[in-house]
Amino acid sequence: MILSAIFGRSQSDLLAILVVSIATIAIITRQWKKLSLPTVPVSVNYHFTRECNKTCGFCFHTEKSSFVESKQNAQRGLRLLKEAGMRKINFAGGEPFLYPRFLGELCQYCKTVLHLESVSIITNGTKITPSWLQQYGEYVDVRVSCDSFNEQTNIEIGRGSGENVRKLFQISQWCRTYGIKFKLNTVVCKLNCQEDMAETVERLAPFRWKCFQVLLVEGENDAADTELDVRKRNAKNLMISDEEYEQFCSRHRHLKCFVPEPNNLMASSYLILDEYMRFLDKGPGYETASPSILEVGVAKAMEFITWDAKSFRDRGGTYDWSKKVDDESCRGKNSGKELEW
Repeated sequence: MILSAIFGRSQSDLLAILVVSIATIAIITRQWKKLSLPTVPVSVNYHFTRECNKTCGFCFHTEKSSFVESKQNAQRGLRLLKEAGMRKINFAGGEPFLYPRFLGELCQYCKTVLHLESVSIITNGTKITPSWLQQYGEYVDVRVSCDSFNEQTNIEIGRGSGENVRKLFQISQWCRTYGIKFKLNTVVCKLNCQEDMAETVERLAPFRWKCFQVLLVEGENDAADTELDVRKRNAKNLMISDEEYEQFCSRHRHLKCFVPEPNNLMASSYLILDEYMRFLDKGPGYETASPSILEVGVAKAMEFITWDAKSFRDRGGTYDWSKKVDDESCRGKNSGKELEW
């Protein structure tokens, strides 16, 4: 009432002006961040396929397309990224090992032709074979996703088959055999946030163990129950509080390889390239995409998204990729021991 009297406006008019002002400030702030951030794509996650053989309830890169770029175009895009300053590439999906030859040839190209400092694969591990690792292992690090060492929990999450943990130990051993950096990813959610994974992680002895707080992304894993199908996910029932995530971290922070990634560090700290070679902005609000780097180039495409370089650094995005396999791992008194599952 007082403001209405002072400005000679109705309360509804003042409310409308306030809403528009807040929205304008948000847009200006977002654009300022884009202009002030560096445009060097140091590390890129290339999700060249959305297809997957698992149905994880929290997946934030769902199977909305079956498109896979040609090898020639993928290599051209990777070369453009290298010329723009990329030093590290992570191949992801979907499940990248659904295309083993395509994946292997891109890994080899990145290492032997582009001479990237680091080439990694993010995988659920179900399709990895010793023969693939023997052929292409010299070019890559392998990062396997495992959210629990309880198979029933894995099944409830949508990742389980009853053999996940056994396969994980096989992959760890194969990587040691071929001198490959073995890394681990875990999404901390409502179903596993009470689990103590420390002893088993020590036995697996990964080079790094990233633990992500489950993240809700509009347009990917926020589907209403009435909208669910094989291409969409609803992670709302899997969300946890910051306190629950911190409790999980406190049980595992003593491990040398432990790398926590809460929501405030994740959302805009990754440069994500989709199957069309477009940068995706998975920050606050609905997911948006840039034009393809094949069409407009890397620098222009990056103008369409927000990349939080500070959060990238804060989460350890520029760790020493040149370290040898055993330089920094969770090896402890239990490492190397075989487990019966």
